Amino acid sequence: MTIQEQIQQFLAAPAFGVVGASTNREKYGNKLLRCYLQHGKKVIPVNPNEPEIEGVACAAAISDLPPEAVSISMITPPAVTAKLVPLAIEKGIKNIWMQPGAEHPEAVALCLEKGINVIADGSCLLVVMGYHDH
Repeated sequence: MTIQEQIQQFLAAPAFGVVGASTNREKYGNKLLRCYLQHGKKVIPVNPNEPEIEGVACAAAISDLPPEAVSISMITPPAVTAKLVPLAIEKGIKNIWMQPGAEHPEAVALCLEKGINVIADGSCLLVVMGYHDH
């Protein structure tokens, strides 16, 4: 698949998880969440410490995401990405987008081995979807 095809497959999901969602509007973990909302997508922030972000109820962990959330964006430090990817695969996540700076080589290799659509080439969802900071 080309990167464009991978992105199309990722964006075709009925719902999306944002792993590393933040209440801080300056952080990418918040901007990504708002980007999905701006485009009318069903999105679930994943944050164990917050009940809701931007008015959307949080899932405490990837395992708490609803079944239709088959695509997740990861805005996590690489070491955290490496720990969470096996849990995402176990949960049945089909598409994992590691935002620039979240990539971990072993996590990418595991995705490829397990047939997961992984985007970790430096592509940024905010650029692809078109994000406007209001």
